[in-house]
Amino acid sequence: MELGRRDRILIVDNDETLATALAARLWSSGFEVEIQLDGLAALQAAGLRHPNLVILDLRLPDMSGFEVCKDLRRLFHPWDVPILMLTAVDQPLAQLKGFACGADAYLPKPCDSTELLKTVAILLGQLELA
Repeated sequence: MELGRRDRILIVDNDETLATALAARLWSSGFEVEIQLDGLAALQAAGLRHPNLVILDLRLPDMSGFEVCKDLRRLFHPWDVPILMLTAVDQPLAQLKGFACGADAYLPKPCDSTELLKTVAILLGQLELA
């Protein structure tokens, strides 16, 4: 899958090791990637650099991913920036709450690399649903 290098992805995850591994995978697929380890820093980075996609964990040290998602929806024109919740919280109610807060997609960790890249490509409009 060949994807465009112009797309900027903001990864928001408190697990630096996991975020770095994810960033390396996305970077090798042609994306510009930034990592933020807490919600407030992520919101500031998003406001300054306007990512094309946000990959968001739910468990952050300063605020929940649900709160960050809601704030991102207020920060940008609604639905301007796709949000993918990628989290170890694999519960139906959490998934429903994620969508209610404005997430476009929700994947449980650990996630297959191919599934993740396909979801990213779909959210960025680079891959049609088959």
